[in-house]
Parts: sequence; structure tokens; C-alpha cells
Amino acid sequence: MTTQIVVFVGSLSKESINRKLAQAVVKLAPADFAVEFAEIGDLPHYNRDDDAQQAGAVRRVKAQIAQADGLLFVTPEYNRSIPSVLKNVIDHGSRPYGDNSWAGKPAGILGTSPGGIGSAIAQQHLRGILASQGIKVLAQPDAYLQFRDGLLTDDGQVGEGSRAFLQAWVDAFAQWVLAHKA
Repeated sequence: MTTQIVVFVGSLSKESINRKLAQAVVKLAPADFAVEFAEIGDLPHYNRDDDAQQAGAVRRVKAQIAQADGLLFVTPEYNRSIPSVLKNVIDHGSRPYGDNSWAGKPAGILGTSPGGIGSAIAQQHLRGILASQGIKVLAQPDAYLQFRDGLLTDDGQVGEGSRAFLQAWVDAFAQWVLAHKA
């Protein structure tokens, strides 16, 4: 039976290092995991006034969340927090009141940044936000990755120096999803 994972990348940049990380890491997933990247760049800014008639892009993302067995959030760190595009999709997924698409879903958090602590502060902020929505976030191992030469190869694979660590993270994430999926 296939396990469906939906990936949310918190950067809209075409050259996003976090998108590259996500694309490389999902290649380490078990063969029976199907991975889909959610398109979040076309979501309107969340506005409660729109709850009764959600935009098509919002309905599409909420359907992806509903069908997912697990979620992977890959976030950069902007000004010591998460990007607004990531907060926006979380807000849309939690609304309207009483229709929280996130509740009960298992998830993992990754991220990278050129800075020495990777996206550690953003990941901690994101962890709190996700927990408030009833998402079951993998607590350990953490993966605060500094983006530097060798993390990823030119052909989009996880680099040799990071492979064992990231494979262990993916294995833990896969076990977490299988243990907590509905």
C-alpha cells in the first residue's frame, strides 16, 4: 500500500536551496512512499471573509492535505522565523473554523540556510505553529542544515558527507508517518 506524502516548501524562489534540499531528500524515501509537492505560491493571502467561498487554489491544497498520510515541511529562515508563504498555507489549511485539514496528520520539518545554525529558529517557530493545529510533528532527530558545498550534488542528490545523516532522518520520518497516519 502506498503512503502519500505532501511536501510544503516555504520558498517561492526558482533557485531555492530549500526546494533543492526537498527534491534531493525525497529521493531517500522508501519505494512505497509517493511524494507530491504542494503548490502554495498561488494561494491568496488568508482572509476570514473568504472562508465561505474559498478560492480554487485553497480547495486544491486542502484536498492534498486531506489525502496525505504524512506531511513534510521544508523551510528557509527569514528574519529569524518562517516565511509568510508557509504561514499562509497553514492558515488556509486550518480554516474555516471547525474544518482544520491539518489535525492529526504526522509531519516532519527540515530546512537549510547558509548560516551556521541552518534554519533552526524558523523550525522551532514552525514546530509550535504546527502543534497548535494538531499536527503530530516528529521531535527527533532534528535537522538544522547549513547549506554549503557538498550538502547536495550538482545533479540534485544528497551529498556523500550528508547522506548517512539525512537517510537516518528520512528513515525516522517514514517510521513516524507509518506509526501515526490515520
